Order: sequence, then C-alpha cells, then structure tokens
Amino acid sequence: MKIFHSIKDFSSPKKTILTLGTFDGVHIGHKKILEKVIQHTHDETYESLVLTFFPHPRMILQERSEIKLLNTISEKIDLLEQLGIQNLVIHPFDESFSRLTAEEFVKTVLVEQFKIHKIIIGYDHRFGRNRTADINNLIEFGEKYDFEVEQISAQEINDISVSSTKIRNAINEGNMFLANKYLGYDYFLTGTIIKGKQLGRTIGFPTANLKIEEDYKLIPLKGVYIVSSQINNQKVFGMMNIGLNPTVGGEQLSIEIHFLNFDGDLYDQKISIAILKRIRGEEKFDSITLLKEQIEKDKTQTLSYIETL
Repeated sequence: MKIFHSIKDFSSPKKTILTLGTFDGVHIGHKKILEKVIQHTHDETYESLVLTFFPHPRMILQERSEIKLLNTISEKIDLLEQLGIQNLVIHPFDESFSRLTAEEFVKTVLVEQFKIHKIIIGYDHRFGRNRTADINNLIEFGEKYDFEVEQISAQEINDISVSSTKIRNAINEGNMFLANKYLGYDYFLTGTIIKGKQLGRTIGFPTANLKIEEDYKLIPLKGVYIVSSQINNQKVFGMMNIGLNPTVGGEQLSIEIHFLNFDGDLYDQKISIAILKRIRGEEKFDSITLLKEQIEKDKTQTLSYIETL
C-alpha cells in the first residue's frame, strides 16, 4: 500500500475508485464500503484510494473536544493494508481545509488531484464547508464532472447497525465482547514495553509495562482483562491490569501485562495487545497477600476462558 501524507502528494497514472472518511476503528461497517472499493479494482483498470484525515475533524472543529480514537495512525494503516487498499492519503485536517466549499473540494481534490472514476460513500455522508452538501449534491457534481457515485444504502448500513461511537461506548464500559463484535477483530493496544516498579516480581507475577505514546488512543475502563499477543511468532496469552495500582499507593495510570506462557526480555520492544475479555474492575486490597490471592483467582479464570477458545 502506498501512503501519502497530503492530498497534493498523491499521484497515479490510473483513475481511482475512492472512498473517504475518518474510518476510526476500521470496523465491520467501514469494511462493507472498503470491500466495494476493492472489488472495482480487480481488473487493474483503476486503483483503490482511501482519503482519511488527521487530526480527527472533531479535534479541530469542536472546542474542548476530548474525543479518544480507536486506532492510532499506524494501527489504521495496518488495518487498511490488510484489507488490500492500494493507496491511502492521510491529509492534515485544519480550519482552512474545512472552509473548502463542496464544489471546490470535488473539483480540486477529487477530480483534478485524484482523477476520480467513482466514489463509494455512505448514504448519510455530508461534506464541504459546514458539512452542507449531501449525497444528492455529490450525484449532481458527478454528472457535471463525469464521475460515478455509488451509495451504500441505509438498509445495508442499518443491517450492521454499528458505529465508531457505539464501539467507543462499549470500550469505555469494559464491554469487550460487544466492541470486538462490532470491530470484527479484537480491540488492541500498541506500545513499547518499559521498565516499571517491578513489584509484580515480588509476588510471583512479573509484568510487562506497556507505554502508549499517542495520548489520543482510547484506553478501556480500569480493571483486569484477558489478553493475547504475538511474540516471536508465537501466540501468548496473559492478564492485563489497567489502573492506578491503589493497593501499593499508585497515582499514575499504568498498563501491565502478566504473560502466562512466555518468559523473556521484552524491554524496548513494540508489541500489540489484543483485549479479549474484562474479568473484573480495579480494587484496593488491604494487603499484598490479599492482592496475590485475587491474582491467583484471576489466573484460574483466565486459564478456564482460554480453554474455551
């Protein structure tokens, strides 16, 4: 997949089949649109193109927006590449771009820069300055500038009944079953393993501390989760704690993973942690002994769950 970090950087000798949006999560609803884009490029006459934006438009257009995203940019790139998209344009979204009228956007971006043959879009998509243009305007522009418009019907979208907002809400509530069902894959966190206080070692449960650089990444509700990861081409299961470690007087949020079938040095390695299920919420115990007893129960529950997979 070719990646371009600005609209003006894109070039291709072929006309494009295009879709656009933030695609946060690249969930099963998004995939319905993206798969249609890819289907139209099988004979190699046209190239598939996804236009997305960063920062998320809500970060720019809504004052005090504290939206957290399901994917970091690198995670989104990986997910789109796995689907088979040929070209990805990640355009810096700012106020000047948001002031483009709908026709300016269509003429200068879609037609002149992207050499669009067809755009595939959701029935409720709005675009242009103040998001005033809709699918009917897009069809009119298509007739004027000679490109096709394919609309994903309300029926198709409603059959799935999924949105990035619904997924964020599920993750904020710790409902990983629902979130993963809507995503079509297990929600994951990507970060670097760093040294922590190493308290886990003292009670027989050494942990890997995950540091996530991107502060806009959505972190699930505090608690203990069953997780998995690919380490050295091996699937490894574990328990992950997201929280403040109140039993030992912690004050900063940490993400710690105890791997069940791996023993090795992971420091400074970048890994992804797939989140399968939430076991329980964060608790403060009266002693380290009680904490250890609870972790033993968590481990038993985790092993039982893994056997069902």
